[in-house]
Amino acid sequence: MIAGAILLACVAWAFTFGVAWGNFWVKIGVAVIAVCGYSLIWQKPRVAFRWGSVGVGLLSAALLYAIFVAGNAVAPLVVGGASGQVGTIYRLGAQSSMLWVFLLLFVVTGPGEEIFWRGFLQDRLERRLGRLRGFVAATLAYAGVHVFSGNLMLVLAALVAGTWWGAFYAWRKDLLALIVSHSVWSAFVFAVWPIR
Repeated sequence: MIAGAILLACVAWAFTFGVAWGNFWVKIGVAVIAVCGYSLIWQKPRVAFRWGSVGVGLLSAALLYAIFVAGNAVAPLVVGGASGQVGTIYRLGAQSSMLWVFLLLFVVTGPGEEIFWRGFLQDRLERRLGRLRGFVAATLAYAGVHVFSGNLMLVLAALVAGTWWGAFYAWRKDLLALIVSHSVWSAFVFAVWPIR
């Protein structure tokens, strides 16, 4: 079940980044729906609505955005060609309406990724390996599938964001807060206030 989930994620992300034809955002949406659907077959997500979770999720998104702003300032000093790689990430969606990208990230990919990566995969790995090792394994898998992009900055971004959300899940197990955080952060970082 865990191996199948990771294999499916690898195939889905390889398809998203490796197939030249088609709209990138449609492909990532399909990839997320596929992995989220797989996880829903095996496990119902534990999501309870609480206003406190929404508030924590919004705060988490804002803090992560600030971390990325700081990282964007430092990255060119550490990673050669960082600015060009960041530009390549943003060009993936150049042919799409930003309103459509915002809605896709906010409604589909943010919730779907958290249900799969934290609510299913990390949850299962923590039960099997223990909290710390499960968190590390899930975070490395999340960053690892982004290797198919061939973009070091995207892999590092996934590692940072995955560590942020994974650590929060290991600590609080509040899937709603993570869904809010991921949905708001990704929608804003790609469609409203890009970090360049």
